[in-house]
Amino acid sequence: MTKLNATNPRKLASQERSKMTVEAILDATARVLVREGYARTSTNRIASVAGVSIGSLYQYFPNKESLVAALVARHNRKILSLLENTMQECTSEDLNSTMRELVRAMIAAYRVDPELHRILMEEVPRIGKLAEVEAIRKDMLHLVRYYLEQCKDNVEVRDLDMAAFICATAVEALTHAIVLNDCSHVLSDEATIVEHITRMIAGYLGTTHNSPVAT
Repeated sequence: MTKLNATNPRKLASQERSKMTVEAILDATARVLVREGYARTSTNRIASVAGVSIGSLYQYFPNKESLVAALVARHNRKILSLLENTMQECTSEDLNSTMRELVRAMIAAYRVDPELHRILMEEVPRIGKLAEVEAIRKDMLHLVRYYLEQCKDNVEVRDLDMAAFICATAVEALTHAIVLNDCSHVLSDEATIVEHITRMIAGYLGTTHNSPVAT
């Protein structure tokens, strides 16, 4: 007998009503997680907030871990979709313009339910290495790598895989600090923030950045 993965849903919703039920359960999971934290979150509590029976919940999710994994997957899809849509609108082959749009897009993406994002960042490692947590990072790397490829004539770093990793990781860390307020400096002027980060990335990639940056 095949052992059920603890983070896999029990069954996938196919009918519209079933999909609505799953969305309601995931919405409730997000609310309970943000309000009470992972340790105090339970399937009974989630079912109550979702307005469904515990039996209905278990039709789709065998345990709390599978609920959190599905919630992470949904949250990541929203972030990646926003990033992809924004970057697809960036038709310029000018690297500085592309990196500026990437920074703006990542700040906007991490503002998609920041409190939930904080909880997922803090709590998910405690329940194991969920594949969905790493998937968003890989997809983001591929996205950055693609746009670096389009502008490679302006990039002095020859290893584009390394360049994509450095850029994506640096911007991700900075946007986390900005959006989740994990820094002591008050950063209220987003345009200035974007220019500072773009200047840093441009310097690493070996490009010129002529936009004035406020001090």
